[in-house]
Amino acid sequence: MKSNVDLSNAEWVKSEMSNGGNNCLEVAILGDVVALRDSVDVGEPDAAVLVVSRRDYELFTQSVQAGQQNLLP
Repeated sequence: MKSNVDLSNAEWVKSEMSNGGNNCLEVAILGDVVALRDSVDVGEPDAAVLVVSRRDYELFTQSVQAGQQNLLP
C-alpha cells in the first residue's frame, strides 16, 4: 500500500443521495488506490483521509450493494 499519496489533484465526489449536504463520505479514485474523507473536513489541511486499495474499495461497495448486514468479521 502506498504510504504517501498525492491528493493535490484529487477529484472528490460524493453520492447523489447526499442532496448537496456537507456531512457525507467523499471518494477520490487515484489509480490503484481510493481516498475517502468526511465532507465536513473539506478545506482542513490536517483532515484525516483514509486510503485503501482500489480492490478493497470495490469489494466493500459490492458488499454494501448486496445488502450485507454485518460488514465486520
